[in-house]
Parts: sequence; structure tokens; C-alpha cells
Amino acid sequence: MSLGETLRQARLEAGLSQRALCGDEITRNMLSRIENGAAQPSMRTLQYLADRLGKPMSCFLDEQAVVSSNQKVMESARQLYDLKQFDQAVEALKSYAEPDPVYDREKALLTALVRLALAEQAIGQHKNQYARELLEQTDTNGIYCGEALNRQRILLLGRLGGNRRLCCQLPSLDEELSLRAAEAIRQGDVRRGTHLLEAMQRRDSPKWMLLRGEAYLAENAYQNAVLCLRRAEDAFPEEVIPRLEHCYRELGDYKQAYLYACKQKK
Repeated sequence: MSLGETLRQARLEAGLSQRALCGDEITRNMLSRIENGAAQPSMRTLQYLADRLGKPMSCFLDEQAVVSSNQKVMESARQLYDLKQFDQAVEALKSYAEPDPVYDREKALLTALVRLALAEQAIGQHKNQYARELLEQTDTNGIYCGEALNRQRILLLGRLGGNRRLCCQLPSLDEELSLRAAEAIRQGDVRRGTHLLEAMQRRDSPKWMLLRGEAYLAENAYQNAVLCLRRAEDAFPEEVIPRLEHCYRELGDYKQAYLYACKQKK
């Protein structure tokens, strides 16, 4: 018997309608999908349904299901983290039993998050040595959002000072700078957009050339705009071709302007 069929049988034996069993936690449509085998409940939802039916969750799991003994540890640690009770979250995680294929990756993520939060607190309290120890113990390799968390770790180490090599460890900000530059140029703040572009590490990509060309175009520097836009043409033809037509028209090169006008019609 499938999980959905077992749930349905237990509900009927308890004399409950689908709406009565759902309560405020899930929708009747979701319960119907679970009972029909069209959806699988999360462990939390399954525990909720089992509690309302007055049965242990194990009644609804087949012999192949993976059940973790760390479930309550993780639920407690998550709740403590959400309440910003980071010291208590550390204590809760000490009860975690490894290895655990269900929660190992989440536990690694939560451990990193707790240590980073404690380090930031310690810096605010001028407990720099304790903060440094926490940050050096924080391993972000192979966990969810590892690159973003490592960036946060390096930035916190930077607040402690004493390491000139930290900047080299930071991931590139080019993508963020590119987005900010595009928005600044779109809003007419060409000077700010140009400064953001010049701050990027890679200044030879087609995207950079497109944005720099747009900045030149906004300043009526048509010759410089052409030089940049031509280098972005293959990667962004729809954006570049009409801009190049405009540039050549303004420069009085009507032959090139005509060629790019023809390209737009293809």
C-alpha cells in the first residue's frame, strides 16, 4: 500500500473528512494530491498529518524510507537560529550524530551561518580574537551558497584587519557592478555608470563593451561609442545594430548607417 493510500485509510478509519484533517496547515487540494499519489508530503507535513490522526509517523513510511534521528536536533537548531539565539544553536548542534544523509548538508550550512553570526556579534563587542577563531573555523566548501558565505567570511576578516591578501580571495563583483552600471546609465547618471564600469575587473567582455558604448552614446561621443559597440555586435546584435546605425548617422557616415539599417530588417 502506498503512503497516500495508507493516509486515506487512516483518515477514513478516524472518521475525518479531508477538510477536517487538513486544518490550517495544508489545503484540501494538496491532501487530495497526496492521497492519490500525485504529490509527496514533506517530513514536516507528514508529521503534522500523523499527529492529527493520532498515529506515529512511522505508520506511513515504508521500510525503504529514510528517517533521521537528527530531525529534532535540526528543528531546534533552526528555531534558535531564527530567534538569533546563536550560542544556544551551537549547543543544540553538538547533539547532532554524523553521518546523516538526510541532514548533513543542512547541518553544515547552519553551522556556517551560526559561526558567521557569532563572529559578527563578537566584532561588535570588540572580541576580535574570538571572532577570528570563529571565522577561521568556518568551512564554506561544498555547502549551499558556499561562495556567498565565503565572501561574507572574508569581509568579516577584513574588519579585523591585518591581512592584505584578503582582497584577492574575494569573488569578483563584476556581475553586480555590471547590473548597477546598466541601471545608472538607463536613469541618465552616465558618470556614475562609467565609474562602476571602470571598477570592474574584466573590461574587455562584450557586455562591458555594450555598456561602455551606451555610456559614450549618452554623451554624444559617437566615435568612441562605435569602437565599443562594434566589439559587442556579435554577442548582442539586437541591441547593438540600431545603436550603430544611429552613431554612423550622427557621424555623417551614411553608407555605414544604411548597412546597419538593412541589418535591422533581416
